[in-house]
Amino acid sequence: MRHTPCLTAVTLCALVAGCAVGPDFERPAAPTADSLGELPKETVSAPGPQGESQHFVDGQDVAAAWWTLYRSPALNKLVEEALAANADVKAAQAALRAAREQAKAGYGVFLPNIEGSFQAIRQKDPTESVSATAATGAPILNLFTPQVTVSYTLDLLGGNRRAQESLEAQAEAQRFVTEATTVTLTTNLVVAAITEAGLRGQVKATEDIIAVEKSLLAILHRQLALGQVAESDVLAQEAALAQAEQALPPLAKQLDQQRHQLTALLGHLPGSAPSETFALDDLHLPDALPASLPSKLVDQRPDIRMAEANLEAASANVGVAIANRLPQIDLAAGLGSSSTSASTLFAPGNGLWSIGGTLTQPLFDGFALMHKERAARANFEQAAAQYQSTVIAAFQNVADSLTAITNDARALAAAEAAEQAASKSLAVTRRSLELGAVPYLVLLNAEAAELQARNTLVQAQANRLADTAALFQALGGGWWNKETQTAMATP
Repeated sequence: MRHTPCLTAVTLCALVAGCAVGPDFERPAAPTADSLGELPKETVSAPGPQGESQHFVDGQDVAAAWWTLYRSPALNKLVEEALAANADVKAAQAALRAAREQAKAGYGVFLPNIEGSFQAIRQKDPTESVSATAATGAPILNLFTPQVTVSYTLDLLGGNRRAQESLEAQAEAQRFVTEATTVTLTTNLVVAAITEAGLRGQVKATEDIIAVEKSLLAILHRQLALGQVAESDVLAQEAALAQAEQALPPLAKQLDQQRHQLTALLGHLPGSAPSETFALDDLHLPDALPASLPSKLVDQRPDIRMAEANLEAASANVGVAIANRLPQIDLAAGLGSSSTSASTLFAPGNGLWSIGGTLTQPLFDGFALMHKERAARANFEQAAAQYQSTVIAAFQNVADSLTAITNDARALAAAEAAEQAASKSLAVTRRSLELGAVPYLVLLNAEAAELQARNTLVQAQANRLADTAALFQALGGGWWNKETQTAMATP
């Protein structure tokens, strides 16, 4: 039974190899059902454009192509173009490929390392004091040595497995960085299109006001010629027209800059702006909105999933740091041949081999490994706190979006009522002025109220559309449904 000690050692190694030092990662518990507070059921409605009531559906999934709910073919086209050409998305995808290749490379430590070598030496021995190396006694000889070496490090305590766990977690974190980049791009593009539409609405409202101001100025000139108004009234109207015209260039500047941003998101230079333009009337307000449960939200948000992956990587690094302080066993074997002539390399008697193992135990390193382990544990605590902070910020983001959508609907209803009232007041005041029934100052006030009301209404309409897009982003953007969407689109 002379093989019993050897078998016992092998069995012991196999048993030890079944475990790994360091903490086993466990996913943090999901938040409770009331983490988002009281959810609204539906919003108020308004009679005008973008005034439809929106209702929230508990547990409804988020579509991967949620932007199609705006029913704008032009918007759909630009989103697809941006996903294919945006440089930030390409950079994130390249980083993901690199991280995955690094994770695959990590598996190499679990297999033996095999190296082949061939050494050729020509040497002269000092014959005066030592005997010649060659069997023939010649002081000058050639020595050829081909050899194959196999080495393997036993992962008895799981340090390599923890290192691989960390690499895979880092690749997973980069995956969610990529998903977050894509979700951010699509949201920014949708919001940019909505902002452009809103600015075009404000430009149109300002141009309409300018046209009205010019018409009133013509009326006042005629009344001045008839002696019905004072010259001061004409001058005041000219000032009002100039103020209205002064408001137009800043809006035009914002619109141009918005077009530049939209072009950049598409991955193009400013001179290659898309032919598509956007108006508020071209965009449909989504009416059924998802309201994800808190337990699902932690799985949907890319930033939470990335923080979770970072937490797992930090947990695995604690195991790596612990394993580095414990014994390591390296096995090595070599097989080859050596001869003074290439023609006799593989002749009997020229073969050589070696086999052995090395047990290494750090004894004193200036306490470096101890402090590295403490640093790994501190990094784990940091990652845990960052995860908690990410979850809190994400839930705040969703709550803010839900609140914004609810209040946007109220603001639009109020803006619609204010605009209708201001429009009616301006029409009545204009007729009264033509009849000489009211002073000109009353008309100026009515014009200013109408302009402000129209711009407020346009902004309220754009806010409803934009904050709806922000909700889809806050709920994760539907990235987990991309494969389902692709499968459905494939004939």
